[in-house]
Amino acid sequence: MNRLAHHQGIHKFFFTLGLTLQLSKPVIKHLIHIVDALTTKGFSGTLTDIHYWSFHPNHRTTLSHFFTKSPWNEERLLGKLQEWILSQVERLAKRKNQPLFVSIDDTICQKTKPSSRAAHAIQGCDWHYSHKDHQSVWGHSLVWLMVHTFTQAFPFAFRLYDKKAGKSKIDLAIEMLSSLKVKRAQPVYVLMDSWYPSKKLIEACLKQGFHVIAMLKTNRILYPKGIAIQAKQFARYVESKDTRLVTVGQERYRVYRYEGAIHGLDDAVVLLAWKADQPMAPEHLHCILSTDRELGDEDILRYYAQRWTIECFFRQAKDQLKLDGYRVRHIRAVKRYWAVVLLACVYSIAESRQNLSTGLELLRSRKDHSVVEFIYDAAKQDIPIDVIKKQLRIA
Repeated sequence: MNRLAHHQGIHKFFFTLGLTLQLSKPVIKHLIHIVDALTTKGFSGTLTDIHYWSFHPNHRTTLSHFFTKSPWNEERLLGKLQEWILSQVERLAKRKNQPLFVSIDDTICQKTKPSSRAAHAIQGCDWHYSHKDHQSVWGHSLVWLMVHTFTQAFPFAFRLYDKKAGKSKIDLAIEMLSSLKVKRAQPVYVLMDSWYPSKKLIEACLKQGFHVIAMLKTNRILYPKGIAIQAKQFARYVESKDTRLVTVGQERYRVYRYEGAIHGLDDAVVLLAWKADQPMAPEHLHCILSTDRELGDEDILRYYAQRWTIECFFRQAKDQLKLDGYRVRHIRAVKRYWAVVLLACVYSIAESRQNLSTGLELLRSRKDHSVVEFIYDAAKQDIPIDVIKKQLRIA
């Protein structure tokens, strides 16, 4: 029988990554079918869906075995993927003479809390505080790292946050950053929200030659003229005439620039910013840190705005690729599922050379054409219709 053309496209991408030399043919075959299913419209995250949507020739139980027990190395897969991502992003940043951004954030893959009598609960779940829901929810908490320029963004690495393992989210972020072997032809800025810029993480970034741009909590201690004061208290002394108007995209901000020591850092820039159409009250205050003192106010705010990329990735990966839709229970299977979601995401972006949504539209259109061509070619070869139906899971 003919191979489906869109499967050949996935195989070609795996060859480009160097995976065909690293993983066995049966593993490559499984991964092709899984990536196909993940990028199909209507995929819900189940193994049944993977089997159905990708026209998998083997019994569905082989997929369960593949995720749980098969002796393939997902770390090797991720390593090859990361090499390729870095080469793409570095080349783009150099060509356009742009900085390289690294965004750090975490998300929760929410699950239903099992009954105390459940025999097989999903491993690794715990209660985690959800800022979106303003309460603790049951599930897996994942720390993610993204690498991007102004025009292209790729998810790069993830770690499961396990409270019992003794590693904090800061530790996991440092671990992932240490695997980021950037040639540094262009400056690198690590972007993070106010939960991450601890002394430990900032020092780890600076040690690697990376700058940090981060939102700070308004109770962070500043030292104007050597006097310790919370940023929100210091902001009370700032008047409108002390600020300057800065435009970033569609928004205008009143900005006061503080240069000097902050708690955990001897020398930095902190922008005290308020939206121009809001009163300069403590509840409207935003504090943005930059360890690069050479950057102007506009660039600090413009660069920080790029952090929104990782928020968009979380939403799209859950909505479109079912990052949180898995039903596998073994922790090894869960981590492997996330690894193939990452693979499917990068493949989608790589094929469109734009973003995840555009990539998925392209792949779905390509699949539709591929199936029609498959049926047409099979009919020309006088292959019985029952055989065609069986391969396309219509029988």
